[in-house]
Amino acid sequence: MENSQIQRRRLIKTFGASLVLFNTAAIAKLTAKVDKTSQKNNKVVWVVLRGAMDSINTIVPTFDQSLTSLRPTIHQKIKGELLMLDKGYGLHPSLKNFHQWYQNKQLLPIVAVGSGYESRSHFDGQDYLESGLSVINHDSGWLGRMANITDKNAVALARSKPVTLRDKNGRNTSTWFPSSLKEADDDIYHSLMKMYQDDELLLSRLKKGMEINDMVSMGSSKKRKLGKFVNLAKSCAKLMTGEKGLDCAMLEMGGWDTHNNQHFRLSRQLSELDNGLLALKNGLGEQWQNTVVMVATEFGRTAKENGTGGTDHGTASAMFLAGGAIKGGRVLGQWPGLAKEQLFEQRDLMPTTNSLSWVSTVLAQHLGLSKTALRHVFPDHTLYQESVII
Repeated sequence: MENSQIQRRRLIKTFGASLVLFNTAAIAKLTAKVDKTSQKNNKVVWVVLRGAMDSINTIVPTFDQSLTSLRPTIHQKIKGELLMLDKGYGLHPSLKNFHQWYQNKQLLPIVAVGSGYESRSHFDGQDYLESGLSVINHDSGWLGRMANITDKNAVALARSKPVTLRDKNGRNTSTWFPSSLKEADDDIYHSLMKMYQDDELLLSRLKKGMEINDMVSMGSSKKRKLGKFVNLAKSCAKLMTGEKGLDCAMLEMGGWDTHNNQHFRLSRQLSELDNGLLALKNGLGEQWQNTVVMVATEFGRTAKENGTGGTDHGTASAMFLAGGAIKGGRVLGQWPGLAKEQLFEQRDLMPTTNSLSWVSTVLAQHLGLSKTALRHVFPDHTLYQESVII
């Protein structure tokens, strides 16, 4: 019991070192200054992996002597196929494009990260990550607050508006998802516009929806497999390119809860993620050079594999920063170790840095958000000094 309390204090202390508390009401009155010249064409894509990705078999610490004993089955199956990184880490063999980006200095893997969420509930963990606040606010997400304060346009490719994009203003955020219904003809849209002509809000929402649909449909005649990540990524690229391309986007991908048969399931998931983000890169074309893709998950998985060839809900995981704007080719984060006494509550990877502080650092360096603006977006997180943008 005493040892568990000590480890909990260690976890809180880890995040406490990077937290600065502010009065939210006071922050709203501050003027948020953003450098809108040098960063005006820069893009951000936020990718949430729902279900808790297992980081230990994704960015593999081959140097850790406890790895083989904790994972005699699932580590052994990929041991000889790892794509090597620096510092003795190996990338899962399904992440071939990620590895190429790493070699081209366009990928930053970050190990042992956590959002600060201390339990192991998927839904609360995801909401905490998306809200970006020390106490979850389901009506306020960090990307929605950022879009509002910077006057940038953001879209989520999702069936409903996720927490990340929610904000009390909401004028700069929207959602889009491919429909299986027959496309409406122009007469229907014209009739709706006449019906809504006296309602400014409904009319503006209809026009925005039509504009987004036109951007995605442009040049595409083939029917897509609805909801498949690679196709959503292609649509995301269309929304972010061209003269009216959006500034920010959110993608989500489920299926990461690998309680059993993890070797097959994680390999499939990582391959789909790898191919999906390659499709995003190809679709962005020259805009890739101005883009940062941030990939994160709500929490990690147990250090020890279970009896069904899987892993259970854990604490620390990993995240990726990718894109032409990334100063990559390095593995960031501090490895805490897999020995029993080094694990959180003697079962989970211990977080050593905060995923939301890394996001905050990207927003500062890539989009030029001032400290005042960042306090509005992330009132409970400060920046890291690490240079992550070219």
